[in-house]
Amino acid sequence: MNIAIIATSPRKNSNSLRFSKYLQKVLSAEGFESTTVVDFHHFDIPSVGRGVINKDELTPFQSELIGAWAKADLVFFVSPEYNWTVNGDLLNALHQLGSKDFVHLFDNKVFALAGVSNGRGGKIPCLELTTVINKIINFTHQYSVVSPRIYESHETSSNLDEHSESTGNKIYEFTVKSFVEYAVAVAQRWVK
Repeated sequence: MNIAIIATSPRKNSNSLRFSKYLQKVLSAEGFESTTVVDFHHFDIPSVGRGVINKDELTPFQSELIGAWAKADLVFFVSPEYNWTVNGDLLNALHQLGSKDFVHLFDNKVFALAGVSNGRGGKIPCLELTTVINKIINFTHQYSVVSPRIYESHETSSNLDEHSESTGNKIYEFTVKSFVEYAVAVAQRWVK
C-alpha cells in the first residue's frame, strides 16, 4: 500500500510536520515502508481566482504534492488548527486540485485526517476537511472515502520532540497507533 502524509502547515519545522514524521514512524513500525511525507513549507499554489495550476508546468512543490498524492492509496492530511479553523493553504489546494485536470487525486483513495494543536485542539480542521473532501468526491463523481476516525494531536510539542520522537506519553502513543491502524484497515477494505 502506498501512503502519502501531507503536512499542511506553511511554517518551517511546524508541529504538523513533526506529527507527520511521527505518523511515518508508526506506519513503518507496522510494516508500511512505502510512505512519503510532503511539507507545505514550500507551498506555491496560486489562490483561487488569481491563477490555476497548469498540469504541464508544475513547480517542484506542486509536482511533489501531486505525485505523492496520485500514487497513494491512503492519504493523511495533517492540518494545524488556526483560530478554530482549517489551514487556508490546504483549503486553497483542495479547491485548485478538485478540478478536471486533477480529478484522479480523488478517485479510489482513502483520506485520513489529523488536526494539530500546541494546546487543546485539532477537531475543527478535521470536521471542515471532511465536508470539503466529501463534496469534491461527490461533485466530481469519484469513488473515495474519508475515514471516519479523526485524530486530534493535543499539546504536540510536549508529546513529540524536535526529532518526531515520542516524549513518553503512553496515552498519546496508543491513540496515534489506534488512529493509524484504523485508517489502514479502512484503506485495506476500500482500495482494491
